Amino acid sequence: MIQHYRHTGPFALELGGCLPQLDIAYHTYGRLNGRRDNVVWVCHALTANSDVADWWPHTVEQGCFLDPERWFVVCANILGSHYGTTGPLSENPATGTPYYGSFPAFTIRDMVKAHRVLADALGIDGIHALAGSSVGGFQAIEWAVQQPGRFRRLVLIATDAKASPWTIAIDETQRMAIEADPTYGEPRPDAGMAGLAAARAIGLLTYRGGEGYNLTQADDDTPHPLPRQKHRPCSYQQYQGTKLTSRYNAYSYMAILDAFDTHNAGRGRGGLDRALGSIKADTIVIGITTDMIFTPREMRLLCSRIPGARYEEIESDFGHDGFLVEHRRLNEILTAFI
Repeated sequence: MIQHYRHTGPFALELGGCLPQLDIAYHTYGRLNGRRDNVVWVCHALTANSDVADWWPHTVEQGCFLDPERWFVVCANILGSHYGTTGPLSENPATGTPYYGSFPAFTIRDMVKAHRVLADALGIDGIHALAGSSVGGFQAIEWAVQQPGRFRRLVLIATDAKASPWTIAIDETQRMAIEADPTYGEPRPDAGMAGLAAARAIGLLTYRGGEGYNLTQADDDTPHPLPRQKHRPCSYQQYQGTKLTSRYNAYSYMAILDAFDTHNAGRGRGGLDRALGSIKADTIVIGITTDMIFTPREMRLLCSRIPGARYEEIESDFGHDGFLVEHRRLNEILTAFI
């Protein structure tokens, strides 16, 4: 069940803005033990939410690496998201209306600051394991650098310590799609929805990659040429775009993409090598063979920069989305590690 925490004081943001108050939505699974040392904290990705059991199938189950019979699993909805934490559709106390496009700019470090606020409020000091995939991994790396003594183990899946030119280019292409929608910028929750659908379709190409599409979206053989709307890849792209617009908003999507691009764990810390070298947690880095966003080469480089880290690679046809699909292999690797 979703839970809520309200931080009533001002919440200052790295880029100079300030939220007069901060609401954080979160989920927990299992029970905190008497020693308070069985916490596994999960950081979620772009359009996910705090309900890990909903978006990460066969992980929050008995015998799996997020086993609620053993671990107290916590996941907080990220700053700016659509799922309960303060974001662009929240009411601005100064105006009595939603922020929409006026929501102050924030960074990955601000997301982590919100996690720290919640962890402190819950009375959680040491965290047994911190896990993140994709943008969730951005948060996990940043938090492990900020508070190296707080974590015993660190799980990084399909992620990196800095937004690369390639990932920023992907984000910008999606932003261009949203900004091409003439309704984007209007003060209403459904503004920019056509642009958001197009942005999602663009993003899916990079999440799944050619191998995944060719494996799952091939047209059936027919005696006649198919019109556009009958091609499976076309209907799939349209469906996925519409599906996101039914549950998300363009303002949150844009704000989080902007935050994504600020990610650099070495910023102001003497560079990535020095920052990552400060991590004390026992770390595992997991790459996916067909991931075109965070390639295996990049994942191995990330691993080499973290003291004592080990690397594992998952063979998958499903690209970056392999971290959502290949739960059996993830459980094999992570149940023992955690």
